[in-house]
Amino acid sequence: MIRLLLFCSLLGLVSSTVYLMLVLRAARRFRREFREEPHNRHTRPFVTVLKPLHGMEPMLERNLESFFRQDYPEFELIFGARHSEDPALKTVDALRRKYPQVKTTVVLSGEPEYPNAKVFALEKMVRAAAGSYLVITDSDVCVKADCLEQVVVPLLNPAVGVVTCLYRGVSAGGIWSTLEALGMSIEMTSGVLVAKMLEGMKFALGPTMATRKDILESIGGVAALGSYCADDYVLGNLAYKSGKEIVLSHHFIDHVATNTSVRSSLMHQVRWMRSTRFSRRAGHIGTGLTYAAPFGLLGLFAGAAIQNWQLGLALLAWAILNRVLQAVAIGWGVMGDRKSLWLCWLYPARDLVGFLIWCASFAGNEITWRNERYRLIADGKMIRKKGD
Repeated sequence: MIRLLLFCSLLGLVSSTVYLMLVLRAARRFRREFREEPHNRHTRPFVTVLKPLHGMEPMLERNLESFFRQDYPEFELIFGARHSEDPALKTVDALRRKYPQVKTTVVLSGEPEYPNAKVFALEKMVRAAAGSYLVITDSDVCVKADCLEQVVVPLLNPAVGVVTCLYRGVSAGGIWSTLEALGMSIEMTSGVLVAKMLEGMKFALGPTMATRKDILESIGGVAALGSYCADDYVLGNLAYKSGKEIVLSHHFIDHVATNTSVRSSLMHQVRWMRSTRFSRRAGHIGTGLTYAAPFGLLGLFAGAAIQNWQLGLALLAWAILNRVLQAVAIGWGVMGDRKSLWLCWLYPARDLVGFLIWCASFAGNEITWRNERYRLIADGKMIRKKGD
């Protein structure tokens, strides 16, 4: 049994090290791709920014205000809420008074008719959009003043269907939000870059997506996303299948990890992981071999069992070094996230938590989203549980 544990430990450490090599190669390739594309600087189409809201969140005012302050010729902001009593609308009203020059509209969607309430709101927001170029972005995102410039310009190429962005995690406070934020900057970025290198971009990332109305029409409209949990992934994938290119922008955004309690943070991450399990089954299963910390701990346990502490500690040190290198190279080296550098020593703990969440993703087919229960079925579709 001990030999089996040692073998599993070595297998996991080797596989996670191979994955680290792939991550570093993908990162180097991504950075080499960064260059100024020869775009027509005089062509800047009118843009509609669609931003669904759902209650108050940490840093909400700062996040929303960053879109009012865009350095872009002409754009409008459309905020969507289920009801007029949504407290987030008070923040929107205050910002409208502060920036009266920015065209702003509020769309109330009412009770959702689709399992995905966000998509139901987006459908009504798209109908109200004056622009053909759309930027769909979450409420927990903060951007620089040139965000619209960076994500819209690639869409001037008719071959491009969706532009999406990597994101840095920003902690809302507390250890659990910090761990989740590290996962955003490092773990998420690593996975996206490797997927892009191995198979190309076939999906989009929800915090910020830019597209055109004709792309939405070609995939069956926003309603085509209404039954899916991972609507961002499906939007990008359907655009890719229609023959359009998905562009991963070199413009990074800040994404607030709003869940500060252990319960809310873990529930959010299990929901995301479980959704990925249904959307990308093979890739999700393979994710288990990308973690290092659990295999390092397994090696320590096996070494202690045979009273070979040197071996056990060496295996643990291998795992820790692996994750620290990933944190520094990706979180800081690619994303420019200083906390990934300062807290690189903490990332092995995040890696262990990520592995446990991955394990939990196989423990059922139900998720909780916005205090409502859903059951996931084939291809990542979800059904709201009756009586909840």
